[in-house]
Amino acid sequence: MSRIEIRPNPGPQERFLSTPADIAFYGGAAGAGKSFATILDPLRHMHRKGFRAVMFRREMTRLVGSGSLWEESQGIYPLTGATSRQSPVLEWRWPSGAAIEMRHLQHEKDKHAHQGKQYAAEYFDEVTEFEESQFLYLLSRLRTTCGIRPYVRGTCNPDPDSWVRRWIDWWIGEDGLPIQSRSGVLRWFVRDGDDMVWFGTEAEALSQYPDRRPLSFTFIPASLADNPKGDPTYRDRLMALPKVDRERLLGGNWNVRASAGMFFRRDWFPVVDEPPECIAWMRGWDLAATEPTPERPDPDWTRGALVGITRDEKLVIADMASLRGSPGAVERLVLATAQQDGRGVEIGLWQDPAQAGKAQVEHYQNLLSGYVVDFKPATTNKETLAKLWSPKAERGEVLLVRGPWNREFLQEAEAFEGDKGKGHDDQVDAVSRAVVSLLDMVSGARFLDAMTTRGRSVFW
Repeated sequence: MSRIEIRPNPGPQERFLSTPADIAFYGGAAGAGKSFATILDPLRHMHRKGFRAVMFRREMTRLVGSGSLWEESQGIYPLTGATSRQSPVLEWRWPSGAAIEMRHLQHEKDKHAHQGKQYAAEYFDEVTEFEESQFLYLLSRLRTTCGIRPYVRGTCNPDPDSWVRRWIDWWIGEDGLPIQSRSGVLRWFVRDGDDMVWFGTEAEALSQYPDRRPLSFTFIPASLADNPKGDPTYRDRLMALPKVDRERLLGGNWNVRASAGMFFRRDWFPVVDEPPECIAWMRGWDLAATEPTPERPDPDWTRGALVGITRDEKLVIADMASLRGSPGAVERLVLATAQQDGRGVEIGLWQDPAQAGKAQVEHYQNLLSGYVVDFKPATTNKETLAKLWSPKAERGEVLLVRGPWNREFLQEAEAFEGDKGKGHDDQVDAVSRAVVSLLDMVSGARFLDAMTTRGRSVFW
């Protein structure tokens, strides 16, 4: 019989799998082999009859599919004699009777589904996505008679606004980066009411709380460089992310937040006198219908950004239509701008939810009869949309055609802070609306080119 050896990478991954901590969090950067470590850890107990573990992901859809824990386990657990089932829950079971479930905690109330359960080990994949109350409640489910001390393991990417950031503060420097000399060092804590009281040794904790059992905790940071057997192209994809995400997922920085200058900087935008040749044009609109009043002297603007995309996928912002006015004035501006742009320029509008959105679509289709109008569901996630073109801007691939609107646009873009920003972001949103459709067009064109190259006909 052939022997198969599965080993962790030397360094942080091996340290994570060997720590004696009651609770250990691992990660801090993308591509560090977090999922592999999670799948590997419980295999040391597969011969224990009473060993029962649970692996959590916040959403059920992320438990299965490409790159999920369930998919990763398919390539390892059968080699150890485990069999799987997917109903009523995702589960692996070994001949010894040891078992691992994979569950979700999408809603706060889902934690109560585990009332009365007993787990020897709990694993939280992307622990920053869970509520602290969920995590603390599940600690009460750690009970076992299988011969080991129950423990918890969590993996994470940096999130400065997560409760996890507070837990690992001792392991993080003022610059937001992990203090490597503290990696894997144990600390102990006792919860006193709603407060976490930390100690450097277990003896210190017991001296202050003699009637309590302190829990040990550690954080083990890891980076893409600590996983040499990972996808060699992954670094290039991380480098293409917007600055905020790149600092977190590649740099492992726990302090970086979206702030002015993190998405766009004025020196990122080359200014040209004439636009280069573009393969498609889109006028993206961010509509508002409020006139300034003494009570509200600075309402949102209606903005319409004319954006083109070149064959090498550079973006060109050629014009910005602007108005603060009544609903009727906004409609007249949209129509007049469409007539000025011509029928070769598509028009992008957000569609409001529910019935009001359907009426809005019908109204603007009638108003803009003869023009190609693209409606997409409205979203409040401005940050995600801006990330579609922020990396291009940083690489100098978003050009501005010289015009009197440039100065105001650059001021707004540089001040853009994402979803938590308090200033105006109408121009950024208008560009984002155009970019969403333009990137869809380019993706469709790539697919058509690929099919044509292969000698296939595509009709839709």
